[in-house]
Amino acid sequence: MELHIDLRWLLERQATLLPDGIDVHDYSGLVAAIARHRVNTPRLGEDADAAWRAAALLHTLIRLRPLPARNALFACGVAVAYMAASGDGVDAPYGAMIDLARAVDTGTTDVYAVAELLRSWRI
Repeated sequence: MELHIDLRWLLERQATLLPDGIDVHDYSGLVAAIARHRVNTPRLGEDADAAWRAAALLHTLIRLRPLPARNALFACGVAVAYMAASGDGVDAPYGAMIDLARAVDTGTTDVYAVAELLRSWRI
């Protein structure tokens, strides 16, 4: 299922995932994540699926840091929520999302590797 989210959807996830009132620091980071997940051909010969779109959201939110704190938590929660909304749940091994967020944050993994992991965790 091809699901495109908007700013309202991300802000609703923010309110759900971070109920302690962390405000958005940079709305352009959210807009960039929204735009990136809408790309239909992330690279030649590859079509976007729910895992790639969720990976694009996660990767962009971690790298651009639109919130003043807890960007990794927000990004991982958004990716899981996006997969669920697309009809694919994910069940990551214990601690795997933390490791994934660290790898994205340090630049040691890219969006395609994130998508592959999300596909492997589908339930």
